[in-house]
Amino acid sequence: MALNNEDNPVVQAHSEPFASDLLRGHTDTIVLAVLRRGESYGYEIYKTIRDATGGDYEIKEATLYATFRRLVKDGLVEAYWGDETQGGRRKYYRVTEAGRAVYHQNVADWAATQRIINTLLNLEGASE
Repeated sequence: MALNNEDNPVVQAHSEPFASDLLRGHTDTIVLAVLRRGESYGYEIYKTIRDATGGDYEIKEATLYATFRRLVKDGLVEAYWGDETQGGRRKYYRVTEAGRAVYHQNVADWAATQRIINTLLNLEGASE
């Protein structure tokens, strides 16, 4: 029995412009990429990610702060409290040398994975 598109969630069109679940495994690398530009605080990092994608991708607050805790615990990011000269006290984050190394390795791994996926999606002789 064949399923029509309404019955098959895999075939249904996404309401998002992309499948955000594909990005979930890359949250650490995305945050490290933002911090490579310079130290920053949580909301500013969130806005940078959102604005860079034109609003197509917004990382959830809980995910972002879990990512910060993991990166700090792993020694990839350092956290410190800023002063209160511009309102409330903010926790700032900066990437460490170990974080830069992990970022570069993750980008190289992503590029290799992307090449393989692109090759497999564009096999010659594949029927539509």
